[in-house]
Amino acid sequence: MEQVIATTQIPRADFKSVMRDYFDLSKPGIGFYSLITTVTAFCLATSGPINFILLLHTIIATGLVTAGGGALNQVLEMKIDSQMHRTEKRPLPAGRVTPQSGLIFGVVTSILGTAYLLLAVNAISALLAIGTLVGYLFVYTPSKRYTSLSTIIGAFPGAIPILIGWVAVTGNIDLRGWTLFVILFLWQIPHFLAIAWMYRKDYARAGFPMLTVIEPEGLSAAHQSVIYLVALVPISLFPTKLGLTGEIYFIGALVLGLGFLASGVMVAIKRTNTSAKQMLFASIIYLPVLLLLMIIDKI
Repeated sequence: MEQVIATTQIPRADFKSVMRDYFDLSKPGIGFYSLITTVTAFCLATSGPINFILLLHTIIATGLVTAGGGALNQVLEMKIDSQMHRTEKRPLPAGRVTPQSGLIFGVVTSILGTAYLLLAVNAISALLAIGTLVGYLFVYTPSKRYTSLSTIIGAFPGAIPILIGWVAVTGNIDLRGWTLFVILFLWQIPHFLAIAWMYRKDYARAGFPMLTVIEPEGLSAAHQSVIYLVALVPISLFPTKLGLTGEIYFIGALVLGLGFLASGVMVAIKRTNTSAKQMLFASIIYLPVLLLLMIIDKI
């Protein structure tokens, strides 16, 4: 009797799949917000015609830095990501990208982005990029395992890209630049606390002492969200007071801020997944529209 020997071949990922995995490794969601804040600050800092060549250099370099930081963050948290339903299908825990490849990709893109800023933009923007990477990877990432303050800690490096766009044009950081930084900083807290509430069981499973884990009733997280939103509403109006924007932005920022605040108040009242999702959605709408209003009013 003839014996048939079956051979098993391991399918090789096609080029498109590999590119998608490395794109996911770079945390494109965070990269998107970093780039739109960078572009907005660049436009606001410009008096006269926009230097589109310099803007392109700034976008590419900042994109490389954020992609590298995102990849290195996933390398550092690969084991933890495998324990969370929200992150277990990421390229590293799913085994589609090896840790060595992820590390090389993250290091190379981070160095390229920082060097690009140094050579094509200016030294201050490169220093800010280094500050972003150090703060994100070596302060925020390890702090997530030890303290519920990690959300606030992470908001500092998370807000630096808007300063990169500002100093790319001005070469320094003045009150107007710091105001943009504070707006982005304040926005991040309710945004990430909404995520922390929605995925609190995942964070608990991975051992993250998020505020929504150590206080599962969600009262503290809701109160913090409201506090930061109350601060965000008046601070978001400062660009008009400082001459960066006009009345269109002022009115739009006020309406957006009050709507965002209302979503935070609803979370404090209800403390449900539905209300947290609504606040998350409000945060996702708030920032791009706010930045768009800044640019429209500038033009």
